[in-house]
Amino acid sequence: MRNSNTLAVLIFVRDHTGNPQNLTIYARITVNQRRAEISLKRNVAVNEWDPKRGKMIGTHHKARLMNSYLDEVHRLIMEAHRQLLSEGKAITAQAIKARYLGTDEDFKTLKDILEYHNNTQASVLAPGTLKNYSGTGKYLFRFLEEKYGIPDIPLKRLNYQFITEFEHYILNTAHLQRYKPCTQNGAMKHMERLMKMVRLAVRLEWLDKDPFVNYKRRYKKVERTFLTQRELRRIEETIFNHVGVERVKDVFLFSCYTGLSYIDVFGLTRDQLVLGIDGNYWINTQREKTSQAVKVPLLPQAMAIIEKYLADPYTNERGRLLPVYSNPKTNRHLREIRQACGIHKHITFHTARHTFATTITLSNGVPIESVSKMLGHTKLSTTQIYARVLERKVGQDMEMLRQKMVVAQPTTNRRLQNEG
Repeated sequence: MRNSNTLAVLIFVRDHTGNPQNLTIYARITVNQRRAEISLKRNVAVNEWDPKRGKMIGTHHKARLMNSYLDEVHRLIMEAHRQLLSEGKAITAQAIKARYLGTDEDFKTLKDILEYHNNTQASVLAPGTLKNYSGTGKYLFRFLEEKYGIPDIPLKRLNYQFITEFEHYILNTAHLQRYKPCTQNGAMKHMERLMKMVRLAVRLEWLDKDPFVNYKRRYKKVERTFLTQRELRRIEETIFNHVGVERVKDVFLFSCYTGLSYIDVFGLTRDQLVLGIDGNYWINTQREKTSQAVKVPLLPQAMAIIEKYLADPYTNERGRLLPVYSNPKTNRHLREIRQACGIHKHITFHTARHTFATTITLSNGVPIESVSKMLGHTKLSTTQIYARVLERKVGQDMEMLRQKMVVAQPTTNRRLQNEG
């Protein structure tokens, strides 16, 4: 059936402020003499605008970018018209505008899947993880506003080009992360979260195909910082006159000898200190991040730190096992500790967890399965990230091999002499 509707798309500018240097660009859709207008949230000076062509004047970089964007807007409006036509829907200016903006009822949008994901996963994901998804959403909608001038986008318009352009945006836009672009791995985490939400939309049949099918995330291998035995001993032997710094030192060392993360140490109470089946004290807790049960036998160094603060007013008033400060304050004091101890490494509280996995356990022959259990990992592959072979351990292993080779050497020499 032939369509008798008349369609026209006009790109034009309008002055809202009386300032000819700041005209707003609009797209006007006209169907059968009825109009609908879309603000493209882009501005241009009156002397830079060609009203006949509906484009910016010139061939300089800014003009090329603007005109390319306007061509894309025109194409997407025509595509919205084509979709409505192929679906047998009523063709009106408002219907085309709604389809372009992704607000028509038949199409789920990026905002829909983000809200659905966060609502359904609120009781499953840790608060920090859920906050990360909201952060990814914030960057996505900022990208839509700056790139396309729209507040939302239909899921059906997500494609490989959209994915790669969003990746480029978060890797190269300085104002996203304290005036610095995201790091490579930070950007990949945002892409991973977007990919999970898009694949959820596919499973819900909100989207016909997965636009991530040909996309590959590229993580940069990062060396995890940990303390050597010598550096650990240097911190232990340094006494600080400042009460706050001394407390942070002790809490940090406790994490080095237990592998507990900051948030898990922060939440420790005395009832989580239990007597184990071996007659020694254990920490019996649950990881905040994964809700995984964690049971850690306490080494003498960790137990000594607990005993030091059993009668401390700071811990008693707050019902905690240890005097844990806020994360920023803790890391600020850790910088003072690092400088005082002459350690030339970037240290955060999480360095203690790496130290437990490498220097305290794996390098001393503790099986990786036991380390994984104490760290509260759900997969052994996660623990293998920490499985460093330290130079001291390599030296010990080679010394054992050297001794075996020395024992075998005289037998070989005697055989050669006999043959001679």
